[in-house]
Amino acid sequence: MGNLAEQAQPALADLDFLLQRFRQVRATSEAICAPLQVEDHVIQSMPDVSPPKWHLAHISWFFEAFLLKPYLGGYKPLDPIYDHLFNSYYETHGTPFPRARRGLISRPGVADVYRFRQHVDRAMADLLSSPPRQHAGEIMRRVELGLQHEQQHQELLLMDIKHILAQNPLQPAYRADLKPAPKLHQDRIRWHDFTGGVRHIGHAGDGFAFDCETPRHRQFVEDFQLADRLVTNGEYLSFIADGGYARSDLWLSDGWAQINQAGWHAPLYWQRHDDAWHEMTLAGLKPLDLDAPVCHVSFYEADAYARWAGARLPSEAEWEVAASDQPRRGNFLESDHLQPVATRMPHEGPAQLFGDVWEWTASAYRPYPGFRPLEGSLGEYNGKFMSGQMVLRGGCCATPESHIRATYRNFFQPAMRWQFAGLRLAREL
Repeated sequence: MGNLAEQAQPALADLDFLLQRFRQVRATSEAICAPLQVEDHVIQSMPDVSPPKWHLAHISWFFEAFLLKPYLGGYKPLDPIYDHLFNSYYETHGTPFPRARRGLISRPGVADVYRFRQHVDRAMADLLSSPPRQHAGEIMRRVELGLQHEQQHQELLLMDIKHILAQNPLQPAYRADLKPAPKLHQDRIRWHDFTGGVRHIGHAGDGFAFDCETPRHRQFVEDFQLADRLVTNGEYLSFIADGGYARSDLWLSDGWAQINQAGWHAPLYWQRHDDAWHEMTLAGLKPLDLDAPVCHVSFYEADAYARWAGARLPSEAEWEVAASDQPRRGNFLESDHLQPVATRMPHEGPAQLFGDVWEWTASAYRPYPGFRPLEGSLGEYNGKFMSGQMVLRGGCCATPESHIRATYRNFFQPAMRWQFAGLRLAREL
């Protein structure tokens, strides 16, 4: 989350542009949910998945809680109980409804949630049309944070929708009209050399960033090599064929316990039918594309594969050093694949650093030196999760393109794999 207190006060002339952007981001969330049936909106397929209806309500609650209530005089909530039902984890703000029980909120219904969104949108338009002058800068900074938060939930919506539909024996498609993957063959991995030394990582300068991306600081890295592309499904199949899930020597102890307890023998959403591998996608069940990046693997699986391949996962500092001067191009939400796809290799620099899959790194999610969370309830956004999580970098096929940057730090617990997560290999030079 951006260090809001240190950003310059924006001009009031920017309010019209911000309102336009607010409407565009809000419309994208509803467009993501448009292909769903009403029944799809209310399912919670596991404790980590939230019903789509809850996402739509929560991202509206955020604007209500942190902008409308404190800054719009005379604002009246549509229903005061929503402050409890749709608070995610802000303990200093109120009492959040338990995450694992969100699927039990059958009321308010889907139509009621859309009315809540409309109520919030009208009030936000009033606030941005005539904000209290003494609070205009803070309002604009919080609106930007709210929009970045909503873009995070757009990706979460697609992750959760995929998991929800994958539990259905009918294996329905979310959308049958997604853009097909290009037919490209991936050559063997090539390696790019990077010189070590004292480097600077973390966000600096203008533009939004989450607080966990700051402050910019020095980091020493050794000389290293980074693979020119992501690991593919075909390469991961070789790991499986070589007994990768049966060899304890390849696995961290926690990972070995996890795969045996859970019975994992392939990435999430892989299925074997008639001696051929298939993959559940947002377009339904499809034959496995061997040249596309492997996806929906946990940190434990990524780490075991890297060890099997005679390599390792990059640190987040190494990844950022490699990505800092690369163009932010890739397969994002706007590409309309909603699935990792093969890519053509560039002549210079690693490919697929942005988009396709979030790349697991070897780095624990911990604060940077000198990190300071925001004041008040907004300080709960990132900092309190800096334990037991691993960092992922680069964005994925469900990430809005404007949401990603080289310093972005995503994080998940190491056993999680319903997110669009894959891997890239690194090794010492």
